[in-house]
Amino acid sequence: MSHSPITNQNRKLVGNILELFISKKSTNKILLDKSGIIGDKFYGKDINRSVLISTIESYKIAQDKNINLEYGLLGENILMDYNPYHLDTGKQIQIGEVILEISQICTLCKSLTKIDNKLPKLLKDDRGIFAKVIKAGEIKYRDKVYILN
Repeated sequence: MSHSPITNQNRKLVGNILELFISKKSTNKILLDKSGIIGDKFYGKDINRSVLISTIESYKIAQDKNINLEYGLLGENILMDYNPYHLDTGKQIQIGEVILEISQICTLCKSLTKIDNKLPKLLKDDRGIFAKVIKAGEIKYRDKVYILN
């Protein structure tokens, strides 16, 4: 099975990486393979939930309700300035050399109540999305985010 090369004609620039996390610890780069993010506590557990992507907008929603969160507290691996939550399951995004495929919406997490009781309900549809790794590689801080056609 051959893959056609990715060109600018079949990808659209949508945003940038703002922060990267491995098990809630900030890092400048993450290394991914088909089992997820190497070194992450969820590595190799469930490939459909191996990468959690959030947007800065999730933090703004919380902030608007006077809940101030440090980046990473939502449990995301990738924080971007683009909101990917509307993307359909199966849609692919490219970050650096890595290709991720949206696998599911992030489910409501009771652990967020430890931060604030209102948080799970507030971010019900706005916490993040899960993706699985299609093409392994490295994602670095400030990499560009592309939607693949």
